Amino acid sequence: MRALNPMLVTYLEASRDLCETDSILFGAALAVCRIIGAKLSTAGRATGQSSAIPAWRIRIEERIAKARALIGRLISFRSGNTRPRIMRTVRIAFAGTNVSLSQPDIMQKLTERIDDLKQRIAAWGKADLAIYREVDMVQPESSLPE
Repeated sequence: MRALNPMLVTYLEASRDLCETDSILFGAALAVCRIIGAKLSTAGRATGQSSAIPAWRIRIEERIAKARALIGRLISFRSGNTRPRIMRTVRIAFAGTNVSLSQPDIMQKLTERIDDLKQRIAAWGKADLAIYREVDMVQPESSLPE
């Protein structure tokens, strides 16, 4: 263990931040525990920086992924796909509204719902998510020629 002290001094003087210092000290503690035969819990340390992505960012990314999946299914329905899973998704998308799938203007309502979802994605993307900056370039469905 006496050989460990001079090595620790060298590494600790060279460490640049608190995270690196923590890793050095944990490694030293692990080495000492192995030498003396003690068990040391490594729970929560297996991945190192598992919490590098903030929870709010993960939640926003999940919202965006769900909205994109919903947009895909609504577009699929608009193209004529009436499979049960697609129909269930469309019903859920219009739950709580007075929109019926048998209305003559259902295609217009679908387009409006798709545009609304795209605007929400763009708003979530602006919440400091550089990955989703390309969402700003999405052209609304209603402005496309048919």
